[in-house]
Amino acid sequence: MKCENCTKTECSRKKKDKEDAELSEPLSVADEDEKSEFHRLSDARIFLSDCLACGNCVTSEEGAQIFAQNQKELLNVLSLNKKCDSALHRVVVASVSPQAVPYFAVKFHLSVCEAARKLCGFLKGLGVHHVFDTTIAADFSILETQKDFIQRFRRQTQDEHAFPMFASACPGWVQYAERVLGDSVTPHICSAKSAQQIMGSLVKGYFATQQNLAPDKIFHLTVAPCYDRKMEALREDYYTELYNCRDVDCVLTLGEVIHIMEQRNISVKEVEECPLENVFGGTTCEFVRHEGTSSDGYLAHVFRHAAKELFDMDVQEITYKTLKNKDFQEICLEKDGETVLRFAAAYGFRNIQNMVLKLRKGKFHYHFVEVLACPGGCFNGKGQAQTADGKPERAQLQEMEALYTRVPVQNPESNPHIQDLYANWLEGAESQKSRETLHTKLVPTSLNATRVDMKW
Repeated sequence: MKCENCTKTECSRKKKDKEDAELSEPLSVADEDEKSEFHRLSDARIFLSDCLACGNCVTSEEGAQIFAQNQKELLNVLSLNKKCDSALHRVVVASVSPQAVPYFAVKFHLSVCEAARKLCGFLKGLGVHHVFDTTIAADFSILETQKDFIQRFRRQTQDEHAFPMFASACPGWVQYAERVLGDSVTPHICSAKSAQQIMGSLVKGYFATQQNLAPDKIFHLTVAPCYDRKMEALREDYYTELYNCRDVDCVLTLGEVIHIMEQRNISVKEVEECPLENVFGGTTCEFVRHEGTSSDGYLAHVFRHAAKELFDMDVQEITYKTLKNKDFQEICLEKDGETVLRFAAAYGFRNIQNMVLKLRKGKFHYHFVEVLACPGGCFNGKGQAQTADGKPERAQLQEMEALYTRVPVQNPESNPHIQDLYANWLEGAESQKSRETLHTKLVPTSLNATRVDMKW
């Protein structure tokens, strides 16, 4: 009997102990010829605990599309631009994930702000025209998640799927939920787009209009900490048929970007520092972050907002309680001796699996859960901070977190451009355009025979 997330017939659910043992051990790949194109991306052993997109989640066509998102695609576009053929020329825009920058900083002994400027300088040296700060996209994602939570709280008596509400920022988690867990889980996931895909809407929508460019005349690259972002960029609702282009054309992990540097024998010391830009045409003088070191800070922001909006309570210090392991933590809000809000962070496949099992048994009593596929959070994305055998560099992760905590925190509500974009570009915070631009539709997919049976 096969389990629902693996193609190995010997993997069964007869005993919980056996299941836990399999989750903690790496799954070997038979040989190089039997690897899918998807798995060749990382050229490493595949761990079930690392990758939630198992063989039942990726079609052969998707595997080919994912494999095509590599440095060659970017370099081909840059090469065509240098030939000065106006018919083929495209404006190249790069958006850098904040969770990718600390790895660059640790690897080259820089501060996070220096790393951001060096990374920007390197990309521009390749021929990238604009390198954007993605803070505003994360601002939108957090604000829309907050809004969704408040709406769910107020309709919870009429909506059995209102709670628990799961964050939608992690593409590995979302893909796993859609393609494996199905409609018992997907209604619980927030519909707000991730920061990467909101950035795609900003670049191919707002920025394109400001530059008087058609979306297909922009090549949008994102630099991310994990490979799952490549799969996310291929979602059907992130494709514009009119212009035959996607909101994000190519995703490279930071490890792949560093590989380009190594191939070209470029020393970081040689790279000229350049400030990140924003979609409004200005430069970002200071690198900022949201609260939280493992993600964009959804847990803390939604918790504080809900406490104020629903119970008129100002939360200053947040106390995290570690439960079964360091990757499962909770925070609670009490009022008049009663727990009125119960939030949690669940990172890594083992915690996700336990969470889903309890949910199906009706024993998972949380209002909001920040779910991330990678143990330890986004810093531990498989496109960075990994050893040769696919295990995390724990010392590096600790150093990355230490560096990141020194970066100034900015609340989404304090971004001066947000309300202007809501009012003018999106035609109002509650408009149909705002809903279509900032949200996606989660669609459970039935497993069928067209899925690739990967040889794990």
